[in-house]
Amino acid sequence: MDTLQRFHSDDPKEQALNIAQSIYELKRYCHDESVHVKDPKAQALFETTAEVLAGLEKAFSDFQSENVGGWVNDENRPTPM
Repeated sequence: MDTLQRFHSDDPKEQALNIAQSIYELKRYCHDESVHVKDPKAQALFETTAEVLAGLEKAFSDFQSENVGGWVNDENRPTPM
């Protein structure tokens, strides 16, 4: 797995892209390692981690494409208390 490459940007979309790439790398690493370990508990842990990271990966993708209602400003939506 490559080390995280950090850079500063004032653009949240660029920051999100950088984080999403790191999440992708970690997801692949967890999945790949789950095949190599013999311990079933470790396999389950690594696979579960990869699945959770896939969810985060989707959330970052949706944020970047503004594809989901949760990321869109809606003045008519009630604010949480």
